Amino acid sequence: MGERPSRRLRLTLLGPVRLWHEDTRLSLGPVRRQAVLVALALRPGVLVGHQRLLDAVWGDDPPRTGRSVLPSYVYALRRELDVPGGGPEKSLIRGEPGGYRLVSDGLELDLTDLAAHTEAARRARAAGDPAGAADRLADALALFDGEPLAGLPGPFAGQERERLLNRRREAHVQRLECLVDLGRYGEVLDDLTELCASGPYDEPLAALRMRALYGSGRRGEALTVFAELSRLLRTELGASPGDALGRVHAAILRGEPVAPPGSPAPARRTVNELPGDAGRLIGREGELARLTGAARPGAVTVRTVDGPAGVGKSALVVRAARELSGAYPDGCLFVDLRAHSAQRRQTPVRTLQRLLRSLSAETGELPGDLDDLVSVWRTATSGLRLLLVVDDALDADQVRPLLPAGAGSRVLVAGRRRLAGLDADLRITLEPLKADDSVSLLADIIGAGRSDREPDAVRRLALLCDGLPLALRLAGSRLQNRATWTVAHLVGRMGGEDRLGELNAGDRSVEAAFQMSYEHLPPAQRRAFRVLGVAPTVEFDALTLAAMLGLPGTETEVLLEELVDTSLVQQPRPGRYRLHDLVRAHARRLARAVPGEAAGAREAAFRLHLDAARTASDWGSRGFPTGPRPPAGPFATWQEAQAWLDAAGGELADVVGHAASAGDADHACWLAEALTDYFVRQGRYHEAETALETALAHVGGASDPRMPPALWNCLGYTAIHQRRYARARTCLDRTLGLLADRPDAHEESRALTALGAMDLSLGDAGSAIRHTGEGLALARSTGGDWVAATALIIRGLSYYFDRQNERALACFADALPHAEALGRPRMLGRVLSCAADAHLRLGRFEQAKHHLRAAVVLVEQVGDFFLCARSLTRLGTAEQAGGDPEAAIVLHHQALRQHHFLSRLTEPSYDWLEMDIRARLGHAYLATGRRRQAAREFQTVQDVHARSKADR
Repeated sequence: MGERPSRRLRLTLLGPVRLWHEDTRLSLGPVRRQAVLVALALRPGVLVGHQRLLDAVWGDDPPRTGRSVLPSYVYALRRELDVPGGGPEKSLIRGEPGGYRLVSDGLELDLTDLAAHTEAARRARAAGDPAGAADRLADALALFDGEPLAGLPGPFAGQERERLLNRRREAHVQRLECLVDLGRYGEVLDDLTELCASGPYDEPLAALRMRALYGSGRRGEALTVFAELSRLLRTELGASPGDALGRVHAAILRGEPVAPPGSPAPARRTVNELPGDAGRLIGREGELARLTGAARPGAVTVRTVDGPAGVGKSALVVRAARELSGAYPDGCLFVDLRAHSAQRRQTPVRTLQRLLRSLSAETGELPGDLDDLVSVWRTATSGLRLLLVVDDALDADQVRPLLPAGAGSRVLVAGRRRLAGLDADLRITLEPLKADDSVSLLADIIGAGRSDREPDAVRRLALLCDGLPLALRLAGSRLQNRATWTVAHLVGRMGGEDRLGELNAGDRSVEAAFQMSYEHLPPAQRRAFRVLGVAPTVEFDALTLAAMLGLPGTETEVLLEELVDTSLVQQPRPGRYRLHDLVRAHARRLARAVPGEAAGAREAAFRLHLDAARTASDWGSRGFPTGPRPPAGPFATWQEAQAWLDAAGGELADVVGHAASAGDADHACWLAEALTDYFVRQGRYHEAETALETALAHVGGASDPRMPPALWNCLGYTAIHQRRYARARTCLDRTLGLLADRPDAHEESRALTALGAMDLSLGDAGSAIRHTGEGLALARSTGGDWVAATALIIRGLSYYFDRQNERALACFADALPHAEALGRPRMLGRVLSCAADAHLRLGRFEQAKHHLRAAVVLVEQVGDFFLCARSLTRLGTAEQAGGDPEAAIVLHHQALRQHHFLSRLTEPSYDWLEMDIRARLGHAYLATGRRRQAAREFQTVQDVHARSKADR
C-alpha cells in the first residue's frame, strides 16, 4: 500500500471484524489473527500476558507451537496498523516483558459510538425526551452489522459476543419503550410479539406489549396477553404476575390511560441487601453529607471511609446507602469482606460469585477464575445503575474487582486501612466521636432522664469508651438491661487495667466491652453465646444453635432474639443470624475456656450439616455405608434437608474446612462426600472440588478406611459432570489403585460405574457395557440402589446407541425397581425418559408418551430443567409421530422455555440440548407446512453448532 502517514484507524466489531483507514478496508488476515487483535483492542492500555492471550483465542486447544505463534500474528497485524518504518517502539501493539499492550491512541472503535449513543439516549429519557432517545437508540442499533464479532473463534470472543448481543437487545427494547411512550404503537407491535415469544416470562416486555395493543385500540388482545402470561407463570413456575404488570392490567380493565408519553419504563425487580440501621447516627452529619453528595454523571462514583475498628464506619456507610437507595433502581448490594477475620476472609472470587447470584438468583456454577468472574460481573452490570456497599475491606486489591461497570453506579467502601491504591472520588477518615457527641449517643441509648441524673458519670463513661460508637453502644445496652444499675456503678466496673484501650493493640478494649456484656447475661444466654463461637458458618439459624445446645428449636429462637437485643448477635434477615467478626472472636475465646462444651457443640454442628447433606442426596441412605446414620430428625424428608442446605448459601464448603482445621478429619471427609451430589446437581462444581480437596488433604487423619477411595470417587464423579474426562480418569484410577490394597465393594462399584459413564460419553459403548456390568454386580451385592440404577441406565443407553433396543429396554426395566427403592423423582424420571427413547425408535409411540408424561411430572418436582426439557421435546416427537404435529410444536416450545432456565456456564450439554429441541421443532413445522418457521429453526441449529464449535 506504500508509505502511510500517521492516520486514524477505525476497528468495527459490531458485525464481522473490519479495520478501516478512511474509506479503505485493510486486511486483517485469518480469524485467529483477528481474534488476537480483538483480545488486545478490548483491553486498551492493559498488558495482556502471553498465556492469557493464548487462552482467550485458543481456549483449551492451544497451538502446537505454543507462545511462539504470537509474534508472527502480531507482526502481521503491525504491518496493517502501523506507519511503516516506525519500529516496534512506536507500534500500536507494544511488546513488553510477558505480553503485549495495545495503545489506544489512533484506533477508534465502533463500540465507542455505541456507548455514546446509548448514554445520550439515557440522558434524553431522563430529561423527558423519548423522541430524542428513540433516535439515538436507532443510531446505536444501526451500528450493528449482523452478529457482533461474527465468525471470531475463542472463549474471549464468545463472551464478548454474548455481551454485545445483550446490549443490542437492551437497546432494541429501550427504543420500543420510547416509541410506546410517544404513542407510536403500530410501529412496535411486530417487534414486541417476536421479543415476547423469545422471552415468554419477561413481565416488563409483556406490559409494554399490553400498552401497545391497548393504545392501538385492541383492548381485548391486551387483556389476553395478561391472561396467557398469568396461566404460564402459574402452571410452569407456580407464580403470579408482579405488581407492575398487575397495575397495567387493572388500568386496562378500568379503561384508564396507561403509562402516558414521558413516563418511565416498567421497573425491573430490584435487590436491596442493605442491613438495618443501628439507631441514631450522632456526630456524623458532615461525613454523611459528603458521602451522599452529588456524583459525577456518566461514571462510577467510588467513596471510601477508613478508621479504627468500632469507630462507626459500617453504620455511616449503611445510613448513607439507605438515604441514597431511591436513586439506584437496579439494586442496592451489601458485601462484608471480613478482612479482619483471618479464617473467614472473603476473597474477590467468592464475593463476585455471591454478588452475581444476588443479581440473577442463579444457583449454578460460576467461573472460579478471578479474571473470568470480573468479565462476567462487568458484563452483568454494564447496563445497570447500582449502589454497592463494601464493608471491612483490607486493601484495594480486594475492592477493585468488585466495581460495577454501569455508568451512574456508586460504591461506598468501609475499611480500617486507607485504600490508597483505589481510585476514589472522595476519601473520609473517620475519627472517634467528640466528647459531647459521645455523651449524646449514651444519653440517646439510656434515656435523657437517667443521663441527666448522673451527668458527670455519663461523661466519664464516654471518656472510658474513647469515642468509639461500638463500645458506647455496648455500654449503653448494659445500662438499658439493668435498670437498677447506676451509671457510676458501670464506670467503676470499667476502671482499672481492663478498660477500653486502643483498638490497634489486639482489640483489647473492645473485647473488654464484650466481656462486660457477656458477664451479665443469664446462664442460658451465656452458654448460647459461647457455643456460637465455634459455629462452622458465619450465618446460622435457630436449628444450628438448637443442635449445638441440644435444645428445642423454639427455645433457641428465644435465646437468639434475646442475644439480638443485647447487640451481641445480628439478624441480617428473618430467620438468619450472625456474629460481628469482633464479637465472634470474643465468643471463640470464651469457648476455648470450656473445651469440653466447645468440642461437643462443634461436633453437633458438623453432624447437623452431615445429616442434611446425606438426607438431601439422591444417593439415598445406602449411598453412605459408613459414618453416623441420620437420626429421626430434624429433617423428615429430603425436601426439608435440601431447603435447609439452600438457605446456607455459599458457606457449605467452609464447613468442611472448619472441621479439618478443628482436627475432625472424619467429619471433614464425611461432609465433603455427602455434599458432592448436592453441589453437582446445582452445577456448583468449584465448591464440590474445594470441599473434596480440603478433605483429601486431611484424609490421613480419618478413622474411616472407606474415605480415601470415596473422596477420589467423588472427585471423578464431579469431573465427569464437567466433561473433564482426563481429570476424571486420573481420579478413578487413583480410586481403583487404593482398592487394590484394601478392597471395598461399594466404592469399587461406584468407580466402575463412573468409568462406564465416561466411556459412554466418549463413544465407547463396548467398554461402557463391560464396566457397568462389573459395577452392577458389585452394587447388587452391597444393596446400592443408586449405583445399580445408574449402572443400568448407562448400560441401557450404551445398548441404545448400539441400536440394540430390546436389550436397552430390558436394562431400563431393571433400573426401575432400584429407582423406586430410592424414591427420588430425578432418578425415576431419568429412567423413564431414557426408556422412552427406545420406544420411540421402535415405533411404540403410546408407550413412549406414557413414560415421558410421567417423567415430566417427576422432574418438575425437583426443578431439573435439563431433564424436563429433554423429556418434553421427545414427547413432542412422539405426538408428531402419532399424527398431531400441532401438539408437538407446543411441547417443543415448552422444552425451549425449560432450556431458557439453564446456563451455558453450568450445563456442558447446553448447546446440544438446544440443537436437539430446535431440530425436532423444525421437523414439526415442516409437517404442518410452515417452511419459513422450519428454516429459521434449522438455521438456528447451524448457528448454535458453529458457536459451540468455535468455543471448543
